[in-house]
Amino acid sequence: MSRRRARYGIEHDSTMIQDHGIVVRIYPDDNEGYRHQRFVVRLENGQTLLIVHNIDLVEKVPIMVDDYVEFKGEYEYNEKGGLVHWTHHDPQRIHEAGWVRHTGFEYS
Repeated sequence: MSRRRARYGIEHDSTMIQDHGIVVRIYPDDNEGYRHQRFVVRLENGQTLLIVHNIDLVEKVPIMVDDYVEFKGEYEYNEKGGLVHWTHHDPQRIHEAGWVRHTGFEYS
């Protein structure tokens, strides 16, 4: 994480956030249990967040490193900067919906 102050920290744990950044790393999909697309986004302040996007519920986002993305999801704090999940609708309509936006398309 950057030496600059983190935008999100432990005080934001388990809250819905909305932000944007540049894709800096793409991991292989996690195919155990519910399948997830995983990629790292660097925010304007230098903080990095792992985006964990459920591809059993929503189409995979066709991203590449250096792409700009916007996202809304639930932030979970960790020592590496945090992760964001629930970037999709909730089929049971209990949890607030999230999304990922890329090149004019919304994946939710």
